[in-house]
Amino acid sequence: MAIETFHPVIQDWFRSRFDGPTEPQAHGWPHIASGEHTLIAAPTGSGKTLTAFLAIIDRLFREGIEGTLSDEMRVVYVSPLRALSNDMHRNLETPLEEILAEADRQGIVVPPISVGLRTGDTPSHKRAALVRRPPHIFVTTPESLFLMLTAEKSREVLRTVDTLIVDEIHALVRDKRGSHLSLSMERLAHVADRPLQRIGISATQKPIERTAAFLVGNPQPSTFNFQPTIVDVGHQRDLDLGIEVPPSDLSSVCSHEQWAEVNERLVELIEQHRSTLIFVNTRRLAERLTFQLTERLGEEAVGAHHGSLSADIRLTTERKLKSGQLKAVVATASLELGIDVGYIDLVIQMGSPRSIATFLQRIGRSGHALGLTPKGRLFALTRDELIECMSLIRAVKAGRLDVTPIPEAPLDILAQQIVAEVAAEEWETDELFDLCRRAYSYRNVTREQFDEVVEFLSEGITQQAGRSRTYLHHDRVNGRLRARKGARITAVNNAGAIPEIDNVRVVMEPEMTVVGSVDEDFAVESSAGDIFLLGNTSWRIQQLRGNDLIVSDAHGAPPTIPFWRGEAPGRTVELSEEVSRLREEISAFVAMQR
Repeated sequence: MAIETFHPVIQDWFRSRFDGPTEPQAHGWPHIASGEHTLIAAPTGSGKTLTAFLAIIDRLFREGIEGTLSDEMRVVYVSPLRALSNDMHRNLETPLEEILAEADRQGIVVPPISVGLRTGDTPSHKRAALVRRPPHIFVTTPESLFLMLTAEKSREVLRTVDTLIVDEIHALVRDKRGSHLSLSMERLAHVADRPLQRIGISATQKPIERTAAFLVGNPQPSTFNFQPTIVDVGHQRDLDLGIEVPPSDLSSVCSHEQWAEVNERLVELIEQHRSTLIFVNTRRLAERLTFQLTERLGEEAVGAHHGSLSADIRLTTERKLKSGQLKAVVATASLELGIDVGYIDLVIQMGSPRSIATFLQRIGRSGHALGLTPKGRLFALTRDELIECMSLIRAVKAGRLDVTPIPEAPLDILAQQIVAEVAAEEWETDELFDLCRRAYSYRNVTREQFDEVVEFLSEGITQQAGRSRTYLHHDRVNGRLRARKGARITAVNNAGAIPEIDNVRVVMEPEMTVVGSVDEDFAVESSAGDIFLLGNTSWRIQQLRGNDLIVSDAHGAPPTIPFWRGEAPGRTVELSEEVSRLREEISAFVAMQR
C-alpha cells in the first residue's frame, strides 16, 4: 500500500485520521514521491489535496530528521481564490501540528515545517515577514506569485523552491488568468536553482491531456523528467440529483407569486437538512435571496457570500457555516471551489449554472467527504430554465463534460510579463523568447508577434509619441533587453489578468470599516438617505466621497437591492448542444402524438 512508503510517524498519523488511502492517493503518492510531474484528476471530496501534500510533507519531514531542512522556501502552492488560500493555510497547519505531536510522542526530535500565506488580503507587515523568514510551504494566488517573482527581495526567496502545486487548475486554464500563470510558472522555473516538480489538482477538465500539458509547459526535449504523469480516477461520483419547480405553471418569467412559492420550498429544504449551500449566478440575486430567506428563517440562520463583500465578512460567513451557526448560505462562484466550509448535506442551484462542469463542482460541495453522496437540487424558475436543467441532468448522467477552453497567446498578458521579468533582470532577447515559448499558452507564439510586443514596449505606440511612456530599452545590436526607470513599479501596480470593474467601496461610519463594494453606476445613481442591502445588512447612504460610498447602519430598514453589471455567465457549447438534442426529441415526440 502507498502509505507504507512514508515515514512511520506519517503513517501513524494518517492511520489515526483515515481508514485508508483513497484511489487518487494510492495511485498518486508513488509518482509524487519519485519527483515526477503529476496531474491528479478526481471528483470533489476524494482527498486530492492531501494526495499532493502528504508526499511533500513526508519529504520535508525526513529532511528535518536528518538535519538537512533549512529555513528556506521549498513548496509554492497556488490556488485561484483568496478564500481558498486562507482555508488551505488553516488546513495545513493543523495536520503539521498533529504530525509534530506524534513525532514528539515517539521521542523523535524534528524541527517544525512552517507555512506562510500571501494573498491580496495579506497586510504589508506580514508580506515583509515572509521575505525576512521564508516558510517551507508558501500558500498564494497567481497574482501574488507574480508580485513575488517581480520584486527584488522576494524573487531571491523563490530560488530555493523545488515544488509547485497548482490547485483547481481547471478554474485557471480557461481564461487569461491561466495564460498569466503559465508565464509565471516558467519564470519560477527559471528563478529556481533546483529542478521544479509540478503537481496539478483538478476535479473537472476536458481533455485532461491538454490540462497536463498546460501544467508542465513546453520544455525543451532535453529537459529531465518533463513528461507529466496523469492520475485520472474520473470526474464523477454517485449523485443524488433532482429538479424542483413551483406548484404553479412556469412561464417565460418567474412571477412574484412564484417566487413566494419557491421561497417556501427553499425554507422546507433548509429545515430538513443540517447545512445548505444555495448557489446563484449573480451577486444581485444572492443579496435578494438572502434577504427573503432571512425574513422567514431569522438573521442568524442565513448568510451571503460573494466577491463584493469584504474579506472579513466572507471569512466570518465561512466560519459560521463550518461551525453550524448558519443553516444556509447563499453564494456565487466565491464558494464554488474547494473551500472547507464543514459538513454540507444539500446544495441548491437556483436556475441553470450554464455549465456542466460548474454544476458538478457546485454539487460536489455537499457530501464533501469520503463515503458520502453529494445531494443537489436544481430550481427551474422559467420554462426555458426547466429545459436547460433537464438537459444538464441528462448530460451529467451520460458522463458528458464541457471542453475546458484555453486562450491562445494573449499578447496583453505577454507584454505585462515581459516588463515584469525584464524589470527583475536583464535578458538576451532570444533567451526571453525561449522562456515565453516554454509556457503552454505561448507555445505557438511567433517570433514576429514577440518582436512586435517588444517594439511596443520599447518604442511606444507611435514614433511621434516619444519614449516617455516606454518601459524597456531594446539594444538591437547586441540583442538585449533592460528595464527603464519605473518599469518594475508599473508592473507591480498593474499585475494580474482579472478584469477591472468600476466598483465603489462601501465604507461604514464612524469606524470607517470597508464592508464591500457596489457597482459604480449604482453608487452614482443613488442619493443620500437611500437604503440598500449588502451582506444581509441594510445600509443608509450618507454620501459618495471619491471612490468611497459612505454608509451607516440602517438597523433593518426596508432596503433596495444593488446591481452589478455584466456578471451573469454564458452557456457552454456542450450544454447548448444538450439543450438542442432535448428540444429535438421533445418536438419529435409531440409530432408522433398528433
